[in-house]
Amino acid sequence: MTEQGRVLITGGSGLIGSALTEELAGAGYEVVVLSRSPGGVSGLPAGARAVGWDAASADGWWEEADGARAIVNLAGENLATWPWTEERKRRILESRLKSTRAVVAALERVREGGGALPEVLLQGSGIDYYGPRGDEEVSDDDPPGDDFLARVVVEWEAASAPAEALGVRRVLLRTAMVLARAAGALPKLALPFRLFAGGPIGSGRQWVPWIHLRDEVRAIRFLLERREAAGPFNLAAPEPVRNRELARVLGRVLHRPSVFPAPAFAVRAVLGEMADVLLHGRRAVPARLRELGFEWEYPELQRALEDLLE
Repeated sequence: MTEQGRVLITGGSGLIGSALTEELAGAGYEVVVLSRSPGGVSGLPAGARAVGWDAASADGWWEEADGARAIVNLAGENLATWPWTEERKRRILESRLKSTRAVVAALERVREGGGALPEVLLQGSGIDYYGPRGDEEVSDDDPPGDDFLARVVVEWEAASAPAEALGVRRVLLRTAMVLARAAGALPKLALPFRLFAGGPIGSGRQWVPWIHLRDEVRAIRFLLERREAAGPFNLAAPEPVRNRELARVLGRVLHRPSVFPAPAFAVRAVLGEMADVLLHGRRAVPARLRELGFEWEYPELQRALEDLLE
């Protein structure tokens, strides 16, 4: 094991997981990426390796958790695949619950075997926890909403709660929309602007909490290393923006107009229930992250988009 310790990452081949692997390996951690196809995982940095798991049990990998410094649990079905049929919604929820229960089972196996439990479980979550909240400012301790994604996040977080009874510090990563150059939401948002057809979505008044990918992985590492950090944290830039402001800044950075709105009825006709993610917002702020002293590299939307798009 390296001096910094071993960190296990589920969902390590995804957008956040891949960037986090690079960040932690570069900082001297031994990184273990849990994958259903470890032989197909390529491009891992020095200090990182892939280990097989079935995303549903602790079999074959729980020994990696013995003596590890942390587990970062990010595994789950991609939310961006549409339409949200009842089967798709079931898979979105079940994939998160099964993988989280597998992580808890691994912790229990370590304890039963007399091993050393990880110091911290950094549990994937989402800013959708709060549901649509209009103009109300919501921080980390506010109650959950009751739409589909809010219910998913509540159950996802609850599935990791047994880790605390085992004595493992638990951090809930309520991640906002992650802005990245080549994947995630930004390329999809930018496409109509590149085609000179961009503008606000729906009314444009809905709030959009966001975070640059670089700050997302820095925040996860920050919470991993701060032993006093526990409970829910909104992983978002300090200032959310309204959708119309996002469109305005995106158009300015791309040197394109931002005057062609996407009507709510059209968005809903194409995406169905998934349209709620775009048409309803939440003014979520990272109060607890700020209180702990985290400093953002990209606190302003224009600076973040310039870094990613220019």
